[in-house]
Amino acid sequence: MTVLDAPLVGRVQPSALRPVFVSLRVGLHVLVVGLTVFVLARAIIVGSDQVVAISILSIAFVGAYLVGVVTAHSVVTPWMRAGWLVILLGLWLGLSALTPDAAFLAFPLFFLELHVLPARWAVPLVGVTFLISVWSTTSQLGFEVGSIVGPLISAGVAVIIGLGYRAMAVETRERQSLIIDLLATREELAAASREAGSLAERERIAREIHDTVAQGLSSIQLLLHAAERETVDAATRDKLRLARETAAENLHETRRFIRELTPPALDEQTLPAALGRLASATDEQSRQAGARTRIAFSLSGEPVPLPMSIEATLLRIAQGSLSNVVKHSDADRAEITLSYLGDEVALDVVDDGVGFDPAELEGTEAAAESFGLRAIRRRAESLGGRADVESSPGGGTAVSIRIPVAGS
Repeated sequence: MTVLDAPLVGRVQPSALRPVFVSLRVGLHVLVVGLTVFVLARAIIVGSDQVVAISILSIAFVGAYLVGVVTAHSVVTPWMRAGWLVILLGLWLGLSALTPDAAFLAFPLFFLELHVLPARWAVPLVGVTFLISVWSTTSQLGFEVGSIVGPLISAGVAVIIGLGYRAMAVETRERQSLIIDLLATREELAAASREAGSLAERERIAREIHDTVAQGLSSIQLLLHAAERETVDAATRDKLRLARETAAENLHETRRFIRELTPPALDEQTLPAALGRLASATDEQSRQAGARTRIAFSLSGEPVPLPMSIEATLLRIAQGSLSNVVKHSDADRAEITLSYLGDEVALDVVDDGVGFDPAELEGTEAAAESFGLRAIRRRAESLGGRADVESSPGGGTAVSIRIPVAGS
């Protein structure tokens, strides 16, 4: 942050208005230095008795101002900016006591005050600077209407331009912030689109390989096996056996490719079958670990083909939910229910365990333990669905997932 780059102006991001801001700042620099040189030149030309003092104060004023310009890219505090402005005003006040020409410097000082200070302090200070300017001219040149009207108009114009400049800077910064947010959102959408496209393409390739290459190799293997049984010639039978074994090896490799393209639990089986096997495997693991929790699976509705992304998400959610049940619920029974509801698919995991108070999950330590539930919600929301968790101490827990499948 710089002295001249006010709290609002200094943070403006590059935009179409940047040349305007730069031009205004450069114009202010030229105005300050030019008017100071004018005051000094006038004192020398008219042969003022205070020319030495005016020269010293003018040089000091320009020097102090240039220090602010030179440190334009330094990080300074608001108090340092205010102190810099006080020094400039003090030097200007000294010049005003020596020559009425110093009143010309009041105009750029109005802008500096509006740039450096917040509006609630800058506007009153502009008024004080206006009064000092009037005092300087009237005390040395006598009272004239122009001595008041001129500075008054200058102060009004400076306030209007300064506040307008400030408002324009605020709007520009907000617009730049909005653009940055939009760009970030676009990148996230592009990443999500690429991921969705990648999953869809992997699913398509796996399906194509399964329906063509794998099925063809399986048929070749069966035909060779039949031919091998019917062939009498030993040499021919050996060749057929070698061809059948080669086809079997390639079929095995093809199925491995399919497994790598799809979630292992969904390989060559439907989602209900995968969930049933998951429930059985988790139940068996619970028995072997000495836990009393028994796990069952049930299906509701007529199963329909779903996109691989939905099936994989539901399977992962079921795995995470059962993991929570086994680790934390101390339940006697838990049940997974998969329901096909037409325009949406539902997955419910219910247990009769110890339960918990959902409000307690807002705490820092509890929030860390609820990472699994947050992950479940994020998985469901990533597919446009929702995840609801109902629980109470001693009342068990129910996790309900709803994911729309209309048009799938």
